[in-house]
Amino acid sequence: MVTPAQHRLFAWLIAAFFFAGSVLSFVDRAVLGVVMPQVRADLSLTNTEYSLATTSFLIMYMIFYILGGQLADRLGSRRTFSLNIIFWSLASIAHAVARGLASLCVFRGLLGMGEGGFFPTAMRGIAEWFPPENRAKAVGLLMCGISLGMLVTAPLVAWITLHYGWRMAFLLTGALGFLVIPPWLLLHRRIQKAYGMLDPVPAQNLMGKSVLSNDSKLGEVLTRRRYWLFLLARAFPDTVTFFYLFWLPGYFQAARHYDLEKVGKLLWIPFFCADVGALGGAWLSSSFIQRGMGLDKGRKLALFLSAICPIVGAAAYLAPTHSLALALVSLALFGHFSWSSNMQTVITEVMPRKHVATLYGLTGAAGTLMAAITQPLVGRAVDSAGYGPAFLGTAGAYVLALVMLFSAGRIEQIS
Repeated sequence: MVTPAQHRLFAWLIAAFFFAGSVLSFVDRAVLGVVMPQVRADLSLTNTEYSLATTSFLIMYMIFYILGGQLADRLGSRRTFSLNIIFWSLASIAHAVARGLASLCVFRGLLGMGEGGFFPTAMRGIAEWFPPENRAKAVGLLMCGISLGMLVTAPLVAWITLHYGWRMAFLLTGALGFLVIPPWLLLHRRIQKAYGMLDPVPAQNLMGKSVLSNDSKLGEVLTRRRYWLFLLARAFPDTVTFFYLFWLPGYFQAARHYDLEKVGKLLWIPFFCADVGALGGAWLSSSFIQRGMGLDKGRKLALFLSAICPIVGAAAYLAPTHSLALALVSLALFGHFSWSSNMQTVITEVMPRKHVATLYGLTGAAGTLMAAITQPLVGRAVDSAGYGPAFLGTAGAYVLALVMLFSAGRIEQIS
């Protein structure tokens, strides 16, 4: 008989592996943004051509966000976790042999295929292992992995590139994924021994009911207006994630005249603030709920306060000093990841548990599609007018997201 304390220990160990996968995922996708000037110079690419490579990643990421969610719902998070990491690590390593725009686009697309299924896998695993009162904390840890991956990438990749070149940066960071698989398999041997099965759903014991009890059909949920409003509330800010991921290091090098060494020394600061936001936002909404505010009001208040930060932070482009620009970007990322922790928790709370990975994957695919559409626009804007329109667009994305959120009605499971 597994005790509640053992339940919690296994749940947080599972969450720790999802956190590690989240870190590695964003390290591997963020490398290109850090070495963007060096890659563009070596491969003779314009900003517009560079945006085609980022769009290749986003298109495949979007497709496999959906397919990966379906695979996770069929195979479970244990197996799809390993499959995702092995595939995207090999794709990341392949960037080291890129010789032009075509090969760079191919390798970015393969990276998107591998990474697309990871977050639906992780969100299904969290829904399986965590009851609602602790779920935002686990999602906050997952989001913290995103920002930590972005935080460590700039100094790590800058150092490798300065000493060994940008190709070695892809080779070494891509190889890190293979370190996670053996302990993940070992943990599940322990779980099998404790539960008598490889893929338990222990949250049903903690909640006193099955987390898969809602038998709503997938097609029925897709006809609900509320589902599409929640989808858009998540999708609009997803474009902000990819702007900061793919363009922020280049902005500070091109517009604020940072060299690569200075990027490595200072650009960890905004992503550290993102870590604080990811965890702080999750704890804040959980605190609101535990103090009696309720799920709907608690989550929405935390989301509203979070959205204010990136709206204000978009003024970074107008900042008269480099330090103020860095501070405003840090504020924006703090709020952005606080929003992400809570919004992605909301997605798991409104979806029927039976289809949580698939429906979560669809919301992620919608955000990635919007990002894929906006990336070429960002590239053209930067080539013709600088970074100002792109920063303004990040503020607009949050205004639209708030409208969608408050139009969707109560945060409760769609049935």
